[in-house]
Amino acid sequence: MPLATSASGQSVFNPDTSVITNFESAAGRNTLSDQPSLSLSEVEVAFQSVIDPYARADLFLAATPEGLEVEEGYVTFTSLPAGLLLKAGKMREQFGKVNTMHTHILPWADRPIVSQNLVGGEEGLADSGMSISRLVPNGFMFLDAIGEVYSGDSDVFQSDRRSRLSYLGRLRGYRDLTEGTNLDLGVSYARGPSADFPDLTRQLTGLDATFRYRPLRRAIYRQFVGRTELVWSRQDVPAGAEQRAFGFYGSADYQFARRWFVGVRGERSGRVLDSELHDSGVSLSLTFRPSEFSLVRGQYRRTEYAEDETANEFLFQLNFSIGAHGAHPF
Repeated sequence: MPLATSASGQSVFNPDTSVITNFESAAGRNTLSDQPSLSLSEVEVAFQSVIDPYARADLFLAATPEGLEVEEGYVTFTSLPAGLLLKAGKMREQFGKVNTMHTHILPWADRPIVSQNLVGGEEGLADSGMSISRLVPNGFMFLDAIGEVYSGDSDVFQSDRRSRLSYLGRLRGYRDLTEGTNLDLGVSYARGPSADFPDLTRQLTGLDATFRYRPLRRAIYRQFVGRTELVWSRQDVPAGAEQRAFGFYGSADYQFARRWFVGVRGERSGRVLDSELHDSGVSLSLTFRPSEFSLVRGQYRRTEYAEDETANEFLFQLNFSIGAHGAHPF
């Protein structure tokens, strides 16, 4: 009995640990993509734990064909004065919705074109820095104000000296419309030294909206999620001019049975350094979720590139997890 008690006591101090594996396959013709036909694209190992009554820690390691890296690793101080919440470490920046999502929680097998063209692609806006947020009391909706500062070391912002940092601000609002529907709205702004021209400035502005419908009496059988995100990019160039680009996506996902989901996504985006070039696409997906620990997804993707190239592809995704994985931000 003493040995069992000791083992139980020790387990309290161990972090929740999980491993999430993402396998992808691609078929069809796309001369502008280097995605392999079969790939174990990512294995994520997560360690999450409460440090003490005032803080918690989250560490996510991602192993990809390129190597092992810290995807995120940060501490969150939850009991600061004035209702403030502080995070410090390496994080996915709070720009829009898709940028904050890890690969395994994306509602599609890929990231939208606007994320690829304007917001850094797979890595996105992820950097070492600090984030401070506070709930704004009001009688209308849940309102969260966020301010962040980063070192300037991402695929979008690259600083060549210590004094040039990147900054981000976000205001997010959430409201229940009925017992089964809610609306999530957000506006984001990021500014910093450009990854293309470190001496010059890059700016991103984003709007996002998510509508959810999930009837309480049939929550395990029916739900609908509509999403859209719009991004404006402003890039200073050496000639003294400014390159502007705009991109967006809109998607709808519907659960029609206990484990089955169908989805559609339309999208269009310009490119950072050439406002005359635009890529567009449409995707259809079918997802089977045996449980919350696994999914199987098939996705047809048609992309029309600015180079007058059209790609028709079928994507297959298999995702599964083991261990205790904490919930991601809603």
